[in-house]
Amino acid sequence: MIRHPNDDSLVLFDAADLNLDPAPHPLIDRHRADLRAIVGWAREYLCRPHPELGRAGPVCPYAQASLERHAFRLAVQEGSGHTVDSLSSLLAPYREWFLDLAPRGASGSQWATILVLLPGMRHARDVIDAAQRELKNAYVIHGLMIGEFHDGPPDKAGLWNPLFRPLRSPVPMLVIRHMVPTDLPFLVSDDQHRTAYHKLFGDQVPGHLRDLAAKP
Repeated sequence: MIRHPNDDSLVLFDAADLNLDPAPHPLIDRHRADLRAIVGWAREYLCRPHPELGRAGPVCPYAQASLERHAFRLAVQEGSGHTVDSLSSLLAPYREWFLDLAPRGASGSQWATILVLLPGMRHARDVIDAAQRELKNAYVIHGLMIGEFHDGPPDKAGLWNPLFRPLRSPVPMLVIRHMVPTDLPFLVSDDQHRTAYHKLFGDQVPGHLRDLAAKP
């Protein structure tokens, strides 16, 4: 478990924390089932191939290493009445904290992720989707990505199979990670996002995305 250096109400859990008795924090007692559900989802879904994915390999190429390196960090934000504005405020300290915990270029930083569970928002998926759209600029300019996950699922197609909806999860979440070279398709439609991408990666675009990078 990691506590925020300036806010004791913000804590990050490792998967191993969920099996401790007594629990190291009351949030685990209140949300142990949902926290374990996400760890199980990561191991059984993200870390494995999927018949609808459209390519070989696991759904997420980074999840297994993230779990193994204890860089897969879980947070919980309670409440059911969040708005786009309140979610934006709640997520802001996690963005800065992520950059402190896993600065780009540091050893192992590419495996880091913070998953902010929103267990009370199961009936407000549209708010989570809208918050992700609202927050994206503030993350991309820092070289980060923020993704929305829920059981809707979010209406975003897979890169290799447009019929696949890869962002389904058993608990609603907003998830923070570093931008990687294969993120270009998620950024190319916005000039500011494209500029942030090329600032980080220059012309080091994966071969299968070079045609996309060349489009005006």
